[in-house]
Amino acid sequence: MVLPLHDDAPLKYVRRPIVNWSLIVINIAVFVAVFSDSLGDPLTVIRGFGLIPAVLFGHAELARWIVTPGPDWTVVTSLFFHSGFGHLAGNMIFLYVFGDNVEDGMGSLPYLLFYLLCGVSAGLLFAYGAPMTLHPLVGASGAISGVCAAFILLYPRSTIFGLVAGIIPIHAPASLFVGTWILFQLFNALTDEQGQVGWWAHVGGILAGLALTPLFKRRGVRWFGPIPFRGPWG
Repeated sequence: MVLPLHDDAPLKYVRRPIVNWSLIVINIAVFVAVFSDSLGDPLTVIRGFGLIPAVLFGHAELARWIVTPGPDWTVVTSLFFHSGFGHLAGNMIFLYVFGDNVEDGMGSLPYLLFYLLCGVSAGLLFAYGAPMTLHPLVGASGAISGVCAAFILLYPRSTIFGLVAGIIPIHAPASLFVGTWILFQLFNALTDEQGQVGWWAHVGGILAGLALTPLFKRRGVRWFGPIPFRGPWG
């Protein structure tokens, strides 16, 4: 596994990426609230606020005692719930590294709308692909997949610094780093038969990101940003 830590793409328009920081804080706050048991049994809470395709399409119903905002709203609420610390940490690291630049390239409010639309698109593709599924889909990864797609369109020549297997430092052009990550999501979506990870949600987020970035980016932001290529090892 390759984990990004930071990039060298500068912020030009947004001095402080408030929306991206806020999304990270909200996700962490929801996680703490859920797993501190302050909202009740964590698995029950996740079932109530996660996206369950069979419930969304009316093929099944939740038990009456489970608190839920309603099937339609879970397409949004599911984006802010995570199944465990590793799930949360991985997503928030990706969002921290890539989200600030995408917010900079779009503007804060457009970025928020873009993020939510990518997340909703990801959830819907997952749901339509497995409409009878009773397992709740949760996590920000669908929305973050859209953010990664936007990053590779806007800043492919920036350099990503990260770790391989958690210990080996590496720096590589974003086109290679994020491009490989995108291919990995597609490969797993096509080959994973167990369906333990919502790979198709990731693919849905990527497709939404590719489609929506032209509509949301600032006019002054160039495609394939002019950051010089330095190669994967300097």
